[in-house]
Amino acid sequence: MKVRLPKVSPILSGASKPCIVPPRRFCSTVFQNPRSSYSTDITSQLQRGVEATEAPAPAIPSPRWLSDMKARIGKCIIFGLNSEQTRVAGGVLRSLGEDWRDLVAGREGFLVDKKRAGMLRQQVVWGEQDSMSHVNNVTYVRWAESARINWAYNYALHADPEHKNEWCELWTPRGNGLILRSIRTDYKFPMTWPDHISVFHKLRSLPSPTDSHFVLDVMILSELHQRPAARCVEDIVVYDYLQGRKTAIIPFMMDAFLRTWEEQEKEKQRVTQQISMIEGIVGKLENESWNRPDAKEDMGGPKSK
Repeated sequence: MKVRLPKVSPILSGASKPCIVPPRRFCSTVFQNPRSSYSTDITSQLQRGVEATEAPAPAIPSPRWLSDMKARIGKCIIFGLNSEQTRVAGGVLRSLGEDWRDLVAGREGFLVDKKRAGMLRQQVVWGEQDSMSHVNNVTYVRWAESARINWAYNYALHADPEHKNEWCELWTPRGNGLILRSIRTDYKFPMTWPDHISVFHKLRSLPSPTDSHFVLDVMILSELHQRPAARCVEDIVVYDYLQGRKTAIIPFMMDAFLRTWEEQEKEKQRVTQQISMIEGIVGKLENESWNRPDAKEDMGGPKSK
């Protein structure tokens, strides 16, 4: 029987949660939330026969991967799952709801926890819209600029506190500073009020110690739609205000960038593995529900004896 899938609204949407959940650690059997006994229950369900088979993660990140995955699980639930399969599906949906920023941005190497993010759940206000009733294009550039300063300030506070004073000098004209040489913005969809945004920066490539500039990728996420609303590319120059000229990347910055690059690569690998596991679990649920050869939709009526 052909099953019509209704429009699935975001399940356990992170946009409705005021708190920021740190990234989960990846488990070889299933992703676990150490603060919840529910994830342990899901693990036991998998070990008792609903184990996942790994599937390759998409080579090119799809901006709609998260919503597509929820829709696939929704189709399985609508068709009918037994109790064990329902528990597994619930565990996957819980992970999608709590870790969605990791799954959307972390898969590209963005570090999304609150100690590295430029903005987390910044409110979009009504006055940021233009006459076309969507957020004005210039506003995205302002968000990227503000998030970049916060990104650098996070080095001073969290990533490299030993050089806090030096990092804090970078956005002043008193010595070595950072100057935006160029910015390119790609708009993905017209964002409207009300919404919240999260903005993340990452190194596009690891600069060399002799370089006088570095390039940052920027992702501006809509918390309501849980996908990128815009992407930016920023070219940043290290400038010596006292000498009035460009200068090489300062050694303490280079050391911090090296550590950041390693963290980005590890995060990309970790999230890719998590996505592969999710794909495997969902594929298993599909093959054991609506996609099996003898599949018969559960219409909710009394079972025949």
